Amino acid sequence: MGFLLVIIYGSLEIQTYSLFSRYFSKQLVRIHQAVPENLGPSKSEFSCRNFRDSNLIAAVCPRPSWAKYIALIHRGIIRKPNETMRLILITFVGIAFGFCLGASFPTLSLTKINLPTSLFPSIDLTYIEDKYTGLSTQALLNAWSTLRGNGVSSTQPHKNNDTKIWVPTNPRGAERLPPGIIAPESDLFLRRLWGQPSEDLTIKPKYLVTFTVGYDQKKNIDAAVKKFSENFTILLFHYDGRASEWEEFEWSRRAIHVSAPKQTKWWYAKRFLHPDIVAPYDYIFIWDEDLGVEHFNAEEYIKLVRKHGLDISQPGLEPNKGLTWQMTKRRGDSEVHKDTEERPGWCTDPHLPPCAAFVEIMATVFSQDAWRCVWHMIQNDLVHGWGLDFALRKCVEPAHEKIGVVDAQWIVHEGVPSLGNQGQVESGRPPWEGVRKRCRKEWAIFQNRMANAEKAYFEAMGTDPPNSTAR
Repeated sequence: MGFLLVIIYGSLEIQTYSLFSRYFSKQLVRIHQAVPENLGPSKSEFSCRNFRDSNLIAAVCPRPSWAKYIALIHRGIIRKPNETMRLILITFVGIAFGFCLGASFPTLSLTKINLPTSLFPSIDLTYIEDKYTGLSTQALLNAWSTLRGNGVSSTQPHKNNDTKIWVPTNPRGAERLPPGIIAPESDLFLRRLWGQPSEDLTIKPKYLVTFTVGYDQKKNIDAAVKKFSENFTILLFHYDGRASEWEEFEWSRRAIHVSAPKQTKWWYAKRFLHPDIVAPYDYIFIWDEDLGVEHFNAEEYIKLVRKHGLDISQPGLEPNKGLTWQMTKRRGDSEVHKDTEERPGWCTDPHLPPCAAFVEIMATVFSQDAWRCVWHMIQNDLVHGWGLDFALRKCVEPAHEKIGVVDAQWIVHEGVPSLGNQGQVESGRPPWEGVRKRCRKEWAIFQNRMANAEKAYFEAMGTDPPNSTAR
């Protein structure tokens, strides 16, 4: 507001000064005509260089008719005012007047002032107000108070434009929305196309279980799904494109089906299990398709996980089939175990993988908080997930207490290479060999990325990195 008034006042002063100059010039002409021809020195005795400090004289000096006026100035008959000082004084007074007047109207909008169009024919006041919304008169007053050293700022609330919304604490991209309308999380609950939205869900599932499946394993999946109650949302990822053929199962009608040819469960998980999508679920099961579940009950499993405070877990594996690590071997004398003894030299620290803080990725179960971290660790291009099992400990603390194997609810890994058969024959070798080779490459790549990321972080912090165990 003050800025606008300065412009108005300055414009009026300039117009006044222009009128005054024209009037004063006419008076000088009259004086010139009244001066006798024999008064003062001749016109040739004057030089313009003696009057360069005056804009007015400099402008008219080349004209011979002004010589007599110059003589009058020299003789003291007419005294020339200091125009430079006058302009400075006018400018200062205009600024002070405009600022003081504007301060008395701190919330006045420029667009609400009725100004003559002849005064500002080409100024878009709406544009000025929008562009300099943040530079309010109140802000200028606060800055002036600070410069004066009194340290007192006005408590009057800052108002830009009551019709605009900008909330920087909103999720990125939603700053223009009122916070009350934002829904930052979603779910996988299936809803009706009719009726009241509040009546869509008779039961709201608390857990999520996903299987990455091919139709050839339909009997195995049918048996597995029946181990999960109505408290579970069922999500099938189809890597063979045969999603519609599962309709023969009654439970398939309430399951969610996602199909993409020849993709792994970690590819699906990265793209369809974002933490804000699965936020309503307390636990997320991400399982393979070749698991025997005769001795498994999902509800009992959840009870044991809660009891022992496990954020990342898996059921114990039948020791006679499909066993790779001692840590995942089922123990018949305990509900849960969190550490083990491996082969000599395999564990540099009893609290680190594979002797502790370790589960495999075939039948992993995550708490909601743990999954939020793990999801960010999954790499977009490393689709098999090899190496994740050794890095899961980075998402919970203390890892050797929060990661464990549930012995009382155990499964059998049948080792059916159905997804492996989705590979490509190369040099006469079976498809699964190419898939296994890719798995090993991804493991090495993941190790290097984790090690380099940790090294870069600690170097940026100016500290020495600890020994990396992202095997």
